[in-house]
Amino acid sequence: MQKKLLLKFSVVFLLLFKLIPARASVAEAKQAPGFKQHIDTLQTGSSLYLIDENQFPIAGIKVQNTRTQKAAVTDNNGIAELSYSNGDVIAVYVQQSLIQKTEMGKDRNVIVVNSKNPGVAALRPVRTLFDQTVKSTLSTMATDVVYGSDLTKSPVTSVKAAITGRLSGLYTNQNSGRLGSEGRTDGTAALISLGSLGSDAVTMSLRGQNPVVIVDGIPRPLTIFNMEEIESVTVLKDAVSTAMLGVKGASGAILITTRRGTKAKQTISFTAQTAFQKSLKIPQALNAFQYATLNNEARINDGLTPAYTAADLQAYQTGSDPQGHPDVNWNDLITKPTSRFNHYTLNVAGGNDFGKYFVAVEHINQNGLFRTSDINTYDTDNTFKSYVIRSNVDLQISKKLSGGINLMGRLINSNDPGYGSQAILNSIYSTPANAYPVFNPNGSYATTSSYQNNVYAQSVGSGYIGTYKRDVSADLFLKRTFDEITPGLWLKAKASIYATLSENTFRNKSFASFFYNPTTKVYTQYGTIGTQNNYTGINYQGHSDYEELSLGYDRNFGKHGVSAVVLANHDNSFTGSDLPYTVQGISGKAAYNYDEKYVAEVAFGYNGSNYYPPAGDYKYGFFPAVALAWNINKENFLKDSKWLNTLKLYGSYGKTGNDNPGYFVYIQRYFDGTSTYFGSTPGSNTSIFEQVLANPNITWEKANKFNLGLQGTILDNKLGFTVEYYRDKYYDLLMQRGKNSALIGQSYPLENLGQSRYTGWDFKLNFQQSLKDFSYYIAATGGLQQSKVLYQNEVNQPYPWMARTGQAVGQRFGYIAEGLFQNTAEIAGSAKLEGYAAQPGDIKYRDLNGDGIINQLDQTVIGNTKPLFYYGLNLGFQFKGFDFSALLQGALNRTIYLSNNTEWAFQNNGFGQAWEHNLDRWTPQTAATATMPRLSIGTNINNEATSTFWQHSGNYLRLKNIELGYTIPNSLTKRIGLQSIRVFGNATNLLTFAAYDRVDPEVYNGNYPIQRSINMGINIKF
Repeated sequence: MQKKLLLKFSVVFLLLFKLIPARASVAEAKQAPGFKQHIDTLQTGSSLYLIDENQFPIAGIKVQNTRTQKAAVTDNNGIAELSYSNGDVIAVYVQQSLIQKTEMGKDRNVIVVNSKNPGVAALRPVRTLFDQTVKSTLSTMATDVVYGSDLTKSPVTSVKAAITGRLSGLYTNQNSGRLGSEGRTDGTAALISLGSLGSDAVTMSLRGQNPVVIVDGIPRPLTIFNMEEIESVTVLKDAVSTAMLGVKGASGAILITTRRGTKAKQTISFTAQTAFQKSLKIPQALNAFQYATLNNEARINDGLTPAYTAADLQAYQTGSDPQGHPDVNWNDLITKPTSRFNHYTLNVAGGNDFGKYFVAVEHINQNGLFRTSDINTYDTDNTFKSYVIRSNVDLQISKKLSGGINLMGRLINSNDPGYGSQAILNSIYSTPANAYPVFNPNGSYATTSSYQNNVYAQSVGSGYIGTYKRDVSADLFLKRTFDEITPGLWLKAKASIYATLSENTFRNKSFASFFYNPTTKVYTQYGTIGTQNNYTGINYQGHSDYEELSLGYDRNFGKHGVSAVVLANHDNSFTGSDLPYTVQGISGKAAYNYDEKYVAEVAFGYNGSNYYPPAGDYKYGFFPAVALAWNINKENFLKDSKWLNTLKLYGSYGKTGNDNPGYFVYIQRYFDGTSTYFGSTPGSNTSIFEQVLANPNITWEKANKFNLGLQGTILDNKLGFTVEYYRDKYYDLLMQRGKNSALIGQSYPLENLGQSRYTGWDFKLNFQQSLKDFSYYIAATGGLQQSKVLYQNEVNQPYPWMARTGQAVGQRFGYIAEGLFQNTAEIAGSAKLEGYAAQPGDIKYRDLNGDGIINQLDQTVIGNTKPLFYYGLNLGFQFKGFDFSALLQGALNRTIYLSNNTEWAFQNNGFGQAWEHNLDRWTPQTAATATMPRLSIGTNINNEATSTFWQHSGNYLRLKNIELGYTIPNSLTKRIGLQSIRVFGNATNLLTFAAYDRVDPEVYNGNYPIQRSINMGINIKF
């Protein structure tokens, strides 16, 4: 039913885009200004149309016919009026710099320029908040952008994964490879982020903060996208760029701008691709013989009797008794070596003076890790399927009135084994190879009294759970110019709705496993043989509406240019049964430039939300920012410079806010429950429980942000650079008071107490050059970031090394490990963990206060205290029909901490798994080379204490993406009526070079592994 509904929507949208260019251009559009000129542009040899590889028109480029020496400059639609004949060579100039030459052929009027060229990139307007743009030379903001042609090179569903390593100032970390994770939920609904009601698996940090996500000018944190829908992704990093967000601007912003139609003839593009995926590094478990041998050793170390006899060990080693002495590789049994990812997209774009349109349809079908079984008529693998349709239409209703509508519908269907994907992985990582055979002699699931839940049965015998997510959004806007009052005055209104619903269909079931006693031939049952469930429950649902009214003015008076906008908006959202969360207010900005040489800008936000006292009212705050920019290259002393093309110095300072109120936390709340009184049975009386203390003085968090940047292009626009320094102070941060008292018998609330500072540098360097048929580029981005806790309300620490204030934000604390105890004499002469009798092979810790006892007074800063350095390197070339690109991405001065079931042997009271790295444990024979402490059964409070021993370098370099493509010559594709055909192959997460390479540097400790993808595809344009 859902697929049929989506198909109907698709037909409607396709009819819509057919009507706009055809009927409108023939009828109404004939009356539109410039219609005939546009048609001539596309059909005669008197005009040229310049676009970049993203299919976007480029304005301000000079083109010259080298035969006639006549020249023209492209307008805002990328069109230049210039006559040419077949065989003429057209030279393309940016700011008087020759960037390429193109020979014109028959019926050819389109020239593609490379947006990787710094000069071309500088001609693209800078995206700002609320669908506004500003000329690059007039921007005072700290921004960076990546365009759609780069995003489509990775076979991923998440924008966060696609932009990794491509934007300066943005650090990402992928902590899980789980499929399509925005369509899932852990049951904890986000309060104000409808689109993030799951985990996207990739965390973003923009100058140390989690940025707001804005889609087409509207706060709507959707990050699962068809990459071919996206025009660009822009990061806004400083105060002046986010001041208009007011209480939501302190963390920066990610602007996702979807594609729109252009004033050009219709283009239909179809892409089909398929990928094979393979998990990156996963923990390597011991086989049964190794496990039994080490288990005996651990038991002896703890003074216990060995669990396995010599005969047991021999049976495990020889495999002579698979039923009584099994050796099961659970990971190989339950997970597949590879999985598939199929992706299909169809989009149509075009337009004229009357209307422009972009329509896209997408389907993704992605399989997961788990093997399935023929015993089931349904799928028990974890899978992800999505169906998306988007329609963006812009209309020039009259000479003064324009408008548009954006529609998006999305269906996401995902599947999980009934037991749960992560739960099954946890079982794999905690079940030894010798725990039990997979099946008993009678074919039933095997188990023992110690392991009462067969892992294979969890995977194929627990049924399945389907998740069905629906998202619908509609944006409508109208814009009216009032040039009759004064040129440059305009008024714009926008309204938007978004609805989301996720429901689970539970068809999971219980299963029984049996212990078989070969002596008595008796089966002992564990668990119940259940019938399959059949019910549906709503996972979460939500709704948001957004309204906006803006008044703007843009005009030049000779050498003086002014622009201003004042905007009022109302953003309302709710999830589940929660009361609506609403942010509303006014904001504005104004800019002045003199001869595009000197620029001054001010911006402000004045808004608030309804989650503050008194109930029902709004608490408002004022957040101003100011910025200056100086285009130094326009000064007379640099105007004639041969090596310098552009050079801009810019800076900003302002106050921003972060609204993090919690759910009406100023109200003291009470919950009732059952309790036992003397002389009563449990549940016979009802008592009232006071919750966390209310905070009637709660307010938003704040930040004072300073940014200073230098940006320029040199060497005939071949080399571009951007360098920025920032210093941001965050204050009134919400935290629980450390100096509290337990005497009140209640938990303290979050209060606006904390202060922290983030400082750092962002940089971007890009070089592009064209040499006849060969062009190449290289672009490097990166960031250097350091943080410091300026104030944290903490208990009085007896020693300075225990203080959190003054350390990095989120700094880990623990013991400093000094190797392993080698003998009893060393133990006798050393400090020992309080309450623990150390043995040779245990971890030795530094006694910081010299009292002979290791306890919390000896815990200090552990981990890397140097600034985090993250970077990306993007390079590529084009030669005739071939194109190649590669992206390398990584981080330095980073640490990872390994622990729990995938690091330590024999957890779960001794019944847990053991790993290959545990073979390097300390014994008297391996004392000189051991890298792991002695083995123990269960939890060892000394060896498993938080310390530097389990902390390793997280530095890595990853070949994140590589792609090779070939475009079939136009002379061949025209014969079959096609505009172009491009075949390509790419790979994601192909190679990783890590300082500590036993685990993946991003996903470790048993999470769903990152996938390596090898992808092949074809793109056809009609």
